[in-house]
Amino acid sequence: MIRTVWNLVLSLMAFASALVLLPERVHAETSGDVDAQQAKAEQTIEALNAPLYSPFTERYLLDEVKTLRQMLADHRVEVTEKMTDRELEVADTALMYATDTVTYFFYLIAGASTLLVLIGWNSLREIKERASALANDEIQRITSSYEERLEKLERELHSKSRHIAATQEEIELTNEVHSLWLKASQESSAQNKIAIYDQILGLRPEDVEAITYKADAALLLGQAQWANALANRALTIDPENSHAKYQRACAHAESGYIEEALRDLSEAIETSEALREQAAHDPSFERLRELDEFTSMTQVDS
Repeated sequence: MIRTVWNLVLSLMAFASALVLLPERVHAETSGDVDAQQAKAEQTIEALNAPLYSPFTERYLLDEVKTLRQMLADHRVEVTEKMTDRELEVADTALMYATDTVTYFFYLIAGASTLLVLIGWNSLREIKERASALANDEIQRITSSYEERLEKLERELHSKSRHIAATQEEIELTNEVHSLWLKASQESSAQNKIAIYDQILGLRPEDVEAITYKADAALLLGQAQWANALANRALTIDPENSHAKYQRACAHAESGYIEEALRDLSEAIETSEALREQAAHDPSFERLRELDEFTSMTQVDS
């Protein structure tokens, strides 16, 4: 047994010296022959007295492998234990945090409840009642606002509806009056024209134009006094109406009131220049044609 151990030691020493000396020689003799070095190594191996393999070596290696396996198993157990401890520690920490959180949450609820009690909200029922009252007040405010807006909108709609209705009536009245004017323009009889003018005045009592044209028709019928009254009625409504002054001048001229006729004719011509030429050919002013004032008044500049 001792001899076997000694041979193993010699073999290991020879193998170690070969492993140590071989690289040094390769490094020292960089330019040497590689085949010679290989032959040297083979001679060294052949010089060994016993083979490297032996039952002792096998036993040694088996023991080392067993030791390594045991160490690996122990290490695995140790790692498992450490991981388990860490997991338990983490779980413990999480549980502690959860417990603290719940505790702080209850503290917060207690503080809030205390604060609510301090400011007068003594119970959840009172909180509910106040919230309901606030909601009802807000709903009432919004409802009142919308009711006011709806009432305003309704008033505006009624006003616009009345305006539209009045406009439609005015349009219908204007169309009817226009048709009467067309009918009057097609009539040749002064009496029929007066009847149509009366219809127009029935629709529009303050129609100055209808009154003056009625006065003109009365003059055609020889009713100077009636024409004068109609002209005065028109001038009451519109004191600056030139046609009414002209008709009154015609009525005065036919009635023999020369000064009044000249005065009204002068005012009418000043207001409407087109009446100058019409007066020069109007048969109502037949009595005034010899007067210089009438001639100069009705003279048309060429």
